[in-house]
Amino acid sequence: MLHLLRKQIILTFSACFIVLMACAQERELYRTEHDNLPYYFGIYLAYNNTYLHPDKHPKFLQDDSVLVAEPGAKGGVALGFLATFKLSDHWEFRLNPNLIIGGAKYFEYTLNNPLPGEAVTQKKTLPSSIFTFPLQFKFNSDRIDNFRVYMMGDVYVSSDLMSNAGNRNAEDLIKLKKNDYGLEAAFGFNFFLKYVTLSPELKFSYGLANLHARDENLKYSSVFDKLQSRMLTFSINIEQ
Repeated sequence: MLHLLRKQIILTFSACFIVLMACAQERELYRTEHDNLPYYFGIYLAYNNTYLHPDKHPKFLQDDSVLVAEPGAKGGVALGFLATFKLSDHWEFRLNPNLIIGGAKYFEYTLNNPLPGEAVTQKKTLPSSIFTFPLQFKFNSDRIDNFRVYMMGDVYVSSDLMSNAGNRNAEDLIKLKKNDYGLEAAFGFNFFLKYVTLSPELKFSYGLANLHARDENLKYSSVFDKLQSRMLTFSINIEQ
């Protein structure tokens, strides 16, 4: 996770540096009336890495049928809509409904006594498509030429459209609940270009709900107590 975080930060600052150098070639101020707009809109393009933070159940220590049980995830992409409303000179309220696709959660297990024909190491994959609706409060710094820094915090609700909690045919898989909620924190940069504002942003999401629909009769499920979502997102926002 720390390695991924370093990569995202490097990408963010590299993109900011390139755009800043491009803007520095021309000192003309663009769209100086932008901060006086009562509202404006945009699109949201993102790459994210979602994973599940596990809390093991006491059964994991009491029963040695599963020696190792760890969740993991693959990256996904997101597309969304931005609607921003001015509250004061520095504060804004933003809506950012978006759909995350292409990501998948997986679980890796090492078994102590595998059944005949069963491998010692097992990997169980769950596809995921998540619709997220955050309510965001954004604090903007003063504008310096065509550049500005911002910080943001929000609460969100989300729904996994491919949740398998009610799937009776998923007996050999962990079952995850559909709905989640949590908190997010982010920082980013506004680059005011001639026709749009380009905003690279780095965001961390902290899920509060327990997504695990635990079944004590399933060896792959019974070893976990709680599973809570965590997400690291790098996005490019394009706003009018």
